[in-house]
Amino acid sequence: MTTRRLEAFTDAVLAIIITIMVLELKAPEGRSWQDLWETTGPGLLAYALTFVYVGIYWNNHHHLFQLAERVSGGVLWANLHLLFWLSLYPFTTSWMDETDFARVPVIVYGVNLLCAGLSWLVLQQLIVRTEGPESRLRSALGTDWKGRISALIYLGGVGLAFVNSALAMAPYAIVALLWLVPDQRVERALDRAGQQAA
Repeated sequence: MTTRRLEAFTDAVLAIIITIMVLELKAPEGRSWQDLWETTGPGLLAYALTFVYVGIYWNNHHHLFQLAERVSGGVLWANLHLLFWLSLYPFTTSWMDETDFARVPVIVYGVNLLCAGLSWLVLQQLIVRTEGPESRLRSALGTDWKGRISALIYLGGVGLAFVNSALAMAPYAIVALLWLVPDQRVERALDRAGQQAA
């Protein structure tokens, strides 16, 4: 099976996730900057961080499936597993906002980020297993230090939330910054493939 249907379905789900998140934002009743901050400020910041995460997954998913040549049943289920955790982003983001970043919602948000990150690693590994150890993706991934270090940083953020929930947002933002630039390993593999084709 080719990757096109899986990519189209994933794109649609991610678009819906972003739409649901923005609908959760509350418009201020007043007209001042203070009204905006008091009504929407923290929620808008949480939305922005989560929007960046959804964008990172969309971008890297696109690159990932430019290297993947076929899809197995296991890859389909792994992709759905990833989408499950991503589909919880609107809920966990909204809960943090509505509780003014209370401890438990910030912990749940961190666990949600961690589970999405781990499901991403599972998806990558199943694609490699489907295509074999000599696949372009396996060659591009190397040791995948970013994926592994991200999981540790998420765990650090979750642990920090038990002490100070506001400070726990910093590790979550750090992981987003790590992944903001598209995965250079995949970019290089795509460039090599283009040069070989030319």
